[in-house]
Amino acid sequence: MHEHLDALEARMQQLQQAMRRAQLARDSDEVKRLRDELRRIQRAWDALFEQAEDGEDATAPTDTSRSAPAQDTTTDPSALLPAREQVHQVLTMLAVPAAPKLISTVHEAFFAGALAPSRLTSLRRDEERSYRSAPGARPYYLCPALTSDLLSPARGLLTVSTWPLEQRIVGPLSARVHFLTSALNIADAADRLDHDHLPLPARQLLARYAQNIPGAQPPVQQRTPGHTTVDLPLLRRAAEDELALHTDSDTTNRTEAADRARHQLDEAGLLFGGSFQSARRLRSVP
Repeated sequence: MHEHLDALEARMQQLQQAMRRAQLARDSDEVKRLRDELRRIQRAWDALFEQAEDGEDATAPTDTSRSAPAQDTTTDPSALLPAREQVHQVLTMLAVPAAPKLISTVHEAFFAGALAPSRLTSLRRDEERSYRSAPGARPYYLCPALTSDLLSPARGLLTVSTWPLEQRIVGPLSARVHFLTSALNIADAADRLDHDHLPLPARQLLARYAQNIPGAQPPVQQRTPGHTTVDLPLLRRAAEDELALHTDSDTTNRTEAADRARHQLDEAGLLFGGSFQSARRLRSVP
């Protein structure tokens, strides 16, 4: 239970830092959104803390609870939040479009508890139905990334409606740029925790990133077999070096696509993409 409390506390700290940045940027809408999420996390923390406190009171007089394994009745903090809010937490950390499998993996690594990718299958459709029935009723919507060529929904990639349009568009180089960007953001998240005692899923996730970025791992002769701790400064340097090679081209492509989208799509289309028919028609528009 205490590791679940730690995960919620880490998230509250992230939100507080994000609120300060938004306040400095004078982004009142973002401050409000972050404050609302912080309050939800605080309520989840309060509920779990009360459970932990009640459990400690019940076992304090004696130590007989150690004589036999007790049934685990710990409430997973993830169960205290709807799936869409759990996805929002992960996407906020990554700050790039992400597939359900990655969202699930990051959630397990940094937020405790399982978030099955299958739970996200119908989420985007539900979000679009909600938006079309009452546009703007929610502080944010989970929506698909848009392809830079057709401005249509990118298969299997989720974003957050409050992100700038350019951030929600994917082009030919975006997959690699997003991989490197998410590596940096996950390394930052690991730094905010106790790196020496990171949960195994977090260490395994960082190791997979390091394996797929040239120069992100020490020389073979310096590696310890079976050791999953990652050199975060080395990972950052390698990711930043490669990112510098692709960022300009990717940014140009996405910026141009965003300009076209603003002229060709309505408000709903800017969030959820144009229809297949309109995508074919607009492809020929310069």
